[in-house]
Amino acid sequence: MVVKLAKEGNSPSRLGAILRDQHGVPLVKPIVGKSITQILRENALAPSIPGDLEILLRKASRLQAHLEKHGSDRYNKNALQIVETKIRNIAEYYKRRGLLPPNWKYTPMVARVR
Repeated sequence: MVVKLAKEGNSPSRLGAILRDQHGVPLVKPIVGKSITQILRENALAPSIPGDLEILLRKASRLQAHLEKHGSDRYNKNALQIVETKIRNIAEYYKRRGLLPPNWKYTPMVARVR
């Protein structure tokens, strides 16, 4: 069921919510013995960028687009700096764990592609 839902284009976090809400499966790991992400990796369906990092990249992209229109918005400049720091920290963590390639680097253009 996890593989079928993943082929429909759902992210791992969305898969967990679907299984919980529509099928009454509170947690996958105690039942199957593997996490959703492990199941997706075995079937070559895992996303190339982890979900939390992708969410932060989208947020940075939105903040950059806002700052292009409103360049003097100090609060969003600060918010963008905070988000970019989070991206760099999480990226280093994922590089150490081998989930991101060692040469992956955050640039504002990476965020715009997302």
